[in-house]
Amino acid sequence: MNYKSLLAIVCGVLITSNAFAQANILNAKSPAEIGVRTDEQKALDNDKPLEYGYVDDRDIMFAKMTWEKVVLDERVNFPLYYPVDTNNIGSNRRSLYDVLTKAIVDGEIKDVYNDSYFTGKRTAKELADITTKVDTMDIGYDQLNADGRVDPEYIRKRELASFDISAYLIKGLWYFDKRQGELKYRLLGIAPAAPDINFIDSNDEDNKEPNPLFWIFYPDARDVLHEAKSFNAKNSAIPFSFDHILNARRFNSVVTREENVYGDRKVEEYIPENALMQLLESERIKEKIRNFELDMWSY
Repeated sequence: MNYKSLLAIVCGVLITSNAFAQANILNAKSPAEIGVRTDEQKALDNDKPLEYGYVDDRDIMFAKMTWEKVVLDERVNFPLYYPVDTNNIGSNRRSLYDVLTKAIVDGEIKDVYNDSYFTGKRTAKELADITTKVDTMDIGYDQLNADGRVDPEYIRKRELASFDISAYLIKGLWYFDKRQGELKYRLLGIAPAAPDINFIDSNDEDNKEPNPLFWIFYPDARDVLHEAKSFNAKNSAIPFSFDHILNARRFNSVVTREENVYGDRKVEEYIPENALMQLLESERIKEKIRNFELDMWSY
């Protein structure tokens, strides 16, 4: 990797993170002033996500599209999952799912898609249908049969929350930039994944497979994810932005498929019912991509 680019990224993260880590906490005269930036801080604030450099198609010597699964049970991926309970925590800390859904509701992320190829958009009604379940209790049906109505207390509404998100699916392009002479990665899409809302509270493990709720074209979400900060366990004064975590690949993932002649089929489609072999195939795909850069410098 270009050391000048790495130094610029590190310096940018260190400088901008200080402005968001419990702003004004040491100068606050009351709890209400914690997190409120002063006029001087606002005047100096010109913080934006690091822009992607222009890459000419002629400079791409090698490219491979991959789809990956980031399982949130793994400790290294916890910064993308927590906090799941926001009742007793400050408003400056939210999970990645809460950040994305709030940005969609507020209109900061305007378009969400129904697949990783971004061919069709999801409507607000479709999002509500896949994230909300309304059920009537047995006593409610008895009241409906007797009185023709159901009191609200007999209707249960279940909404997906950050606690229910078990994985993130990401799509990105590995490419070798012959002008820079290095292998790079560009994240293109991200999707929170959770079990079907209709079976999420059941004990049937066959229905607990996480499915993507919606896909977001990642460049559309960079400004939002740059503003949102994740917890840094080593130094809470310098939190990482979600944009930095994802672009720097500070997570562990499993390759679920690569673009191929068979219609981009998944690994599980040609290696069925064998989790170990699927994991080994994922590592083989990763190693094949990494080896291309190594082979370029072999004499």
